[in-house]
Amino acid sequence: MSSGSLKVNEIFYSLQGEGPYTGYAAVFVRLAGCSMGCEWCDTKYSQKTNALMHPEEILKEIKKYACPRAIITGGEPCEQQIGPLLKLLYKNGVEIHIETNGSADIDSGLVKCLTVSPKKNPSEAMLKKADVIKCVIDAQEDSARQALQYQKYLKPGAVFCIQPEGNKQENLTKCLELIKQNPQIRLSVQLHKLINVK
Repeated sequence: MSSGSLKVNEIFYSLQGEGPYTGYAAVFVRLAGCSMGCEWCDTKYSQKTNALMHPEEILKEIKKYACPRAIITGGEPCEQQIGPLLKLLYKNGVEIHIETNGSADIDSGLVKCLTVSPKKNPSEAMLKKADVIKCVIDAQEDSARQALQYQKYLKPGAVFCIQPEGNKQENLTKCLELIKQNPQIRLSVQLHKLINVK
């Protein structure tokens, strides 16, 4: 890999389908690779590197679209050296959103919205920086209990979301019960899957 380049899986223009920015247009920069290996991951294809791109090349792709918002996602974007990319995007007026599992700590000072979706061993520092903590609720008996423990890290003004894995009805039912018991929690569903867009 050449110096300064990033492993990219894909770059595409769509709608944000999750979290508090649901429904807004965004350019998605999906970086390749993740060491986590979650069995229910819905972006396993992102392990594949389809291009090596310098930050300037990524910016050029983003600028093809009439949208000021870019979502850096994966895979796991924070496993790569994204600092130069963030500085370049910020300098060029791009509103930066990052979606991460929180396992690797980064400087989030230039980021408009840092979403941490904790999986295994998230960084406490990243949880405390998060603008959004988004927990996936699945069929495991203790997934709701595990999710609730992350609320203690919320900074003032941050949002805590729970999301039913795969939009499955049984997981949605668990989410609704949890929200009724904890009305400060917000529901996030995968809108892009419901309306069948990428």
